[in-house]
Amino acid sequence: MFLLGLTGSIGMGKSTTAQMFVDEGCALWDADAAVHRLYAEDGAAVPLIRDLFPMSVIDGAISRDRLKDIIAEEPDALKKLENIVHPLVGQDRADFIANATADIVVLDIPILFETGGEDKVDAVACVITDDETQKSRVMARGTMTEAQFEAIRAKQLPAAEKAARSDYVIQTDTLEQAREQVRAVVTNIREELRHA
Repeated sequence: MFLLGLTGSIGMGKSTTAQMFVDEGCALWDADAAVHRLYAEDGAAVPLIRDLFPMSVIDGAISRDRLKDIIAEEPDALKKLENIVHPLVGQDRADFIANATADIVVLDIPILFETGGEDKVDAVACVITDDETQKSRVMARGTMTEAQFEAIRAKQLPAAEKAARSDYVIQTDTLEQAREQVRAVVTNIREELRHA
């Protein structure tokens, strides 16, 4: 089994590209989806976060909006939250890998490099597009202001640095271009697996 870390900054086309790997027969674990499961009603993170931040719970689930407010108000809230969530996400990922049957398991982790995750995979693929395309994709979602987008982009490792540190770089300017490059990555990895 080959573990491929998939990363890329906000608006680079990572979710769309991740689905292309699934289309090629790879198993996909999504870090954001894992967090959603953990925050949902009866999610493993709910009682732990409730103990620290009781105001973050609405109807038995963690409210991301309330968490954002708490993090904005309390300087050390994010660190406390990460200490709870990161180990749970790691366990979710380990369980997924243990049960996966595909030859290639793609781990979709937006902050792979920021959390040292590159050491836990066999290779890293980074999705990338130009700054203008990135911004227009994010703004088209209608879920955040330009200031919020810039704040998120500022927190993430620069896209060029992520690409430079990756084994594979997938340009997502067009769907066709991205699909072609995903196929090339999968073919390359399967060749490696055959000769291993």
